[in-house]
Amino acid sequence: MPIVIDGGRVPKLLSQKTRARSERLAGNPEAIRIALINNMPDPALEDTEVQFYELLDSAAGDISLSLKLFSLPELPHSDAGRKHLHHFYFEFDDLLNSRFDGVIMTGTEPRQPDLREEPYWPALTKVLDWAETHTASTVLSCLAAHAGVLYSDDVPRHRLSDKRFGVFEHKKVRDHALTKGTGNTVQIPHSRWNELRADELAARGYEILLQSAEAGVDLFVKKKRESLFVHFQGHPEYSTRTLLKEYRRDIKRFLRKEREAYPAMPQGYFDAATAKLLATFREGVVKNPREELLAKFPEAAVAGTLQETWQTSAASVYRNWLQYLLSKKTDASTLSAMTPAVRN
Repeated sequence: MPIVIDGGRVPKLLSQKTRARSERLAGNPEAIRIALINNMPDPALEDTEVQFYELLDSAAGDISLSLKLFSLPELPHSDAGRKHLHHFYFEFDDLLNSRFDGVIMTGTEPRQPDLREEPYWPALTKVLDWAETHTASTVLSCLAAHAGVLYSDDVPRHRLSDKRFGVFEHKKVRDHALTKGTGNTVQIPHSRWNELRADELAARGYEILLQSAEAGVDLFVKKKRESLFVHFQGHPEYSTRTLLKEYRRDIKRFLRKEREAYPAMPQGYFDAATAKLLATFREGVVKNPREELLAKFPEAAVAGTLQETWQTSAASVYRNWLQYLLSKKTDASTLSAMTPAVRN
C-alpha cells in the first residue's frame, strides 16, 4: 500500500515518480511513523526523498507507513532549496516535540575537516540525544553515521587517499535480525572521502554486521537507551543511476576547474564496454578542460547499461528494520492495554 506523507503536500518529484499521497491527519493509528531528516544539498534534495520513499515502499509490503519530512537548520541552501523546505518540510521544533517509531537521518556534504565545527552540529546533536528516548530505532546514513559515533562515543573518522566510490561486495560478519534473508554477500554503493574503522567501532561496543575487503565497514549497530541505532557508511537507498549522476557531477567540477584531478570511475558499477566508452570521453577532455565539453558526456548510452545489483538486499534489510519497528510498536500497545487505568 502507498506510504502516506504526513501532513501538507507531497513534493513535486516525489509525486511524479512514486505512489506517495498526503494526509494531514493520522488516518491509521497502526501505521509505523517514520521521520526522514533529509540534510542533502540542493542538487540531491529531491532525489533523496524519492530514493528513501522507493526503498521503504519496496520494503514495506503490507506494513502501513507514514513519512514526515524534516531537515536540520543551519544547512546551506539556495533560495529554491529553502523554498522547497518551507513548503514541504516541518519545523525542527516539531521533530523534537514528537515521538516516532523510527527516524532516518541522511548525511550532507561536509565543509569542515572536523564535523564538530559545522554550523549544524548543535542541532544534529540535539537530534541524536532526542532519538535515544523518542524512537524505537534510528538509522544514520553515511556522514550522519560518522557524526553519530563521534558524538556518542568519540569514534574518529579517517581521511581516505581517494574517494571510496562505487558498488562493493560485503560479507555478513555475523547473524542479526537486520540481515536475515540477505545471503552471505551483498552489494552496497559507497560515495565518501572518509571512513570509520572496524577495530575502533568494536572497542566502543558497536556490533559490525556487514564488511567489505575493499570498502571496509558498512552496516553496524548499537543500542542507545531506548533506541537501536543502525549505521550505514554506504548508501543502500541509492537508485540505479545515482552513482552515474555523481560521477558526471565530479567531471563537471573538473571541467570547471573546481577540482584538480579528473575523477576516477566508480568501482564495480560499469561493464567493460561502458568503462571503455567513458575512458574515451576522458581522453577527449583532459587536455583542454572546458565546461561546454560536458555536453558530449554519453549519459544516455551509459544509463542503458546499468544493472540493479543492490536493491533486493537493501529492501530486505529495511524490511527487517520495519519488522523491528512493528514489533516494538506492538509491544508498546500490548503493555498499554495491560496497564490498568488510574482511578481517583
